[in-house]
Amino acid sequence: MVHYIKFLAHQLKGWPIPNYCLFFFSLGVQLMVFLGQSITAITALTFIGTTLGVLCVIAINSAKSINGWLGLLSGICFIIVGFSAKNYLSIGEQISYMVTLDLPVLISSSWNVNMVSKIRKFNGKSWAVAIVGTLLVCVASAEIIGNLTNDPRPWFDAISFSISLTGGIICFLRYNNQYFWWLASGLAQLVLWFITFKQGGATVAMFINSLIYITNDVLAFTISPWYNRAERSRQIKAEEKSEQAGQTEDVW
Repeated sequence: MVHYIKFLAHQLKGWPIPNYCLFFFSLGVQLMVFLGQSITAITALTFIGTTLGVLCVIAINSAKSINGWLGLLSGICFIIVGFSAKNYLSIGEQISYMVTLDLPVLISSSWNVNMVSKIRKFNGKSWAVAIVGTLLVCVASAEIIGNLTNDPRPWFDAISFSISLTGGIICFLRYNNQYFWWLASGLAQLVLWFITFKQGGATVAMFINSLIYITNDVLAFTISPWYNRAERSRQIKAEEKSEQAGQTEDVW
């Protein structure tokens, strides 16, 4: 247990500086929004969820597997917030993250060890499968949720859900192409939560959260080890040194 706690603490270190800046900027903005409105159970859960959620996506940006715990905890908060807003597929979106990304990352020992060195790219077939799969899930989920629930925004909800579901699967499979899906997901969620806010179904915090996600996705194309070769090499060397240090400690 002590080694695992040290491992999690290590996962919060060594991120690119802009990632830390983005997190603290997000924390400050969300704190101002939270304190500037009526404090209820939903607004409190929204603040906790958005804070952990931003930390989660930045951890993914930095190729750190602590995103499993962060995603799981923020997902629980977002499920409750999504239910209160009647964005039912946003609940499915969070469950899909837990099933396709958070829990597998926590369970899989191979994903957690020197993950940066395992990053790969799509080929033509992978692109086709991912795009077609996203479209099929979008149409099917919109029809199902529109017919079975009182979701006032079934198509906006479905677009966000289908993109996010595919993104979670792509991320767990360690393809850097996930960030095309994350960027599209951020834009879809931006529209969804803006409309929800305008219709009185959510706080502005969820809209701001989507803006932060989009900023993180743009950063990923430049400084993240998923795309930046120099940063990837730096993290691989750091992981190798950490493993050697751990082996030395075990010997002593």
